[in-house]
Amino acid sequence: MIIKSTVFVKSATQPSNYPEGLLPEVAFAGRSNVGKSSLINVLVNRRALVRTSSTPGRTQLLNFFDVNGTFSLVDLPGYGFAQVPLAVKKNWGPMVRTYLEKRTTLKAVVVLFDVRRVPREEDLQLLDWLEEFGIPTIPVVTKIDKISRGERARQIKPILETTGLPRDAFSLFSAHSREGRDSVWERIEVALELNSSDSPAETEAEL
Repeated sequence: MIIKSTVFVKSATQPSNYPEGLLPEVAFAGRSNVGKSSLINVLVNRRALVRTSSTPGRTQLLNFFDVNGTFSLVDLPGYGFAQVPLAVKKNWGPMVRTYLEKRTTLKAVVVLFDVRRVPREEDLQLLDWLEEFGIPTIPVVTKIDKISRGERARQIKPILETTGLPRDAFSLFSAHSREGRDSVWERIEVALELNSSDSPAETEAEL
């Protein structure tokens, strides 16, 4: 994937606020502090397209980005952070579920799992919604640089058991080493049905 431009379009909370749905979309979802912003920044080779924060739970909107003028990336609000106000927690489910159900241009959702954490109720709820609406899922295990290569199989096992997804469905990713970037892009390209001649993942965007 050659990234020539990535532009923030707008934030939204409900269908009336969404940008006009002309381009195919891939959304990114996961628990707060799972590394979602870092993954998006690495994919488009920008240091701060999506702001990362030391305070999990800060992103509470649907954020839309135009890539190359040919497709969109959507950063969904993080979930599961204990210190987020109760009202915000209650809003997350309806906001995300409505987007998944109503957005006809949505082609896939990249779902992130921290390699050091066992998936919890919100993660499984999200997977259930994706299955209910027939939306292709691209599962990614993040922060693999936090453990040794020898520990990977042991750490990933409870993620596989809890989600019921096969091992070959997952890409392993590190924002630090950029390992897994090409694998994630390849899966996104398949979902978007983009020309395979654009692979492997490359970029012409300025740092």
